[in-house]
Amino acid sequence: MIICYLKSTVGSMITIVFAGLLLSAPAVFAQKTAQADLDKIPRKVMDGLKARFPTAEIHKWSKEKEGDIFVFDFEFTQDGQKFEADIKEDGTIHNWEKAVTFDSLPEGVKMAVENRYPKSTPKEIMVITAVKNGKDELEGYEIVLETADKKEVEVTVAPDGKILEDSADKK
Repeated sequence: MIICYLKSTVGSMITIVFAGLLLSAPAVFAQKTAQADLDKIPRKVMDGLKARFPTAEIHKWSKEKEGDIFVFDFEFTQDGQKFEADIKEDGTIHNWEKAVTFDSLPEGVKMAVENRYPKSTPKEIMVITAVKNGKDELEGYEIVLETADKKEVEVTVAPDGKILEDSADKK
């Protein structure tokens, strides 16, 4: 009877350990896949990102064509702050974006959004900074809103409050 109990207990323990390994395997595999994906980024591109954002924790990246150039588009956090950046194949930064609050926007930008979409709720706001000749230049603000009628729109607003793009215009 004791032998049967021990066999049953050992069998249960093996089953539990095996189940634990199976459950943890996807997480381990996902970590390796993410690291393997980062290994596909050219050294020059990664060096360019790390030179400007040394503690960047990359969450997502892709290679895209913008106009006549290819860029690596990154979504990442640095020091708890959300960022995005487009890095050219030679490692230079094309542009970068930083998440901000609606309250931090210039008055002209807030008024343009409120006039265009009264009673809307901001969901995400990014300051767009272009890099031209090695210098950062404020380009505008990319604002994702939920409108009063519960539709999601994205508007790009110049620093002076002029609406540059509106996703609702494309529909």
